[in-house]
Amino acid sequence: MIRVLFVCLGNICRSPTAEGVFRRLLDEQRLADRIAVDSAGTHAYHVGEPPDTRSQAAARRRGIELGAQRARQVVTEDFTIFDHILAMDRDNLARLEGDCPDDLRHKLGLLLDYSPDDGQQDVPDPYYGGGRGFDEVLDLVTSAGQGLLETLVPRRR
Repeated sequence: MIRVLFVCLGNICRSPTAEGVFRRLLDEQRLADRIAVDSAGTHAYHVGEPPDTRSQAAARRRGIELGAQRARQVVTEDFTIFDHILAMDRDNLARLEGDCPDDLRHKLGLLLDYSPDDGQQDVPDPYYGGGRGFDEVLDLVTSAGQGLLETLVPRRR
């Protein structure tokens, strides 16, 4: 079983969106029995809360349900349990690097490193994106999620 953890600041918008998108990709490819996915935040601002209602609404418009998720904070055990710990931006990656044991840092990365798009490194905070911010997050994490899946389970030609 491959285990993937998506991480943002509070675990109520970007990382739960990435989790929901990636979970749907796994279901579509019938890979949910081979790859486990979760999300967490680097801070405990919203522990126990569902994703932001705007994140949920944007995802629901694309057939993705986020409502069952609850925010949690990254814990020390996550660095051992997960094979890939992917931050939504460089600030959260730096926080993870500060908490991660040196011998496990190879597991850390940025989600957008898997995107075939324009080389953007950070999934932007949707709260600053106006009316389109939450849809932009969905677009970015969908593209990167597809690239991540191709890396984890390359298609046979």
